[in-house]
Amino acid sequence: MAKTAKDIMTTDLITTTSSATVAQVARVLARNKISGMPVVEEGTAIGVISEADILTAHGNTTIDWIMSSDVVSVRPDTPVTEIADILKAQHIKRVLVIEGSGALVGIVSRADVIAGMAFE
Repeated sequence: MAKTAKDIMTTDLITTTSSATVAQVARVLARNKISGMPVVEEGTAIGVISEADILTAHGNTTIDWIMSSDVVSVRPDTPVTEIADILKAQHIKRVLVIEGSGALVGIVSRADVIAGMAFE
């Protein structure tokens, strides 16, 4: 059986809010050795902030104006091969995994996809 998002996603999510500053987010990314994370308000993903976004701003600025608000997401049952196609077509490094109810349940990075394909 083909692997899906739920098989490879990270569920121990590191998130932030849109009121966080660039400096705060930079520290979280560096401390956790990650390149991006979901921006969440009241349990709903409203965007993604990445290293590339951070490079465009100053330390005390809030991230609400630099985050990517076009959230690219998949469902938990999305096949890994489809996720790979989305990452490539959208030129992105991660997709959020969102249930039908709208709940953020995970994140899938390019590294997760490659590991999922390698050990299928």
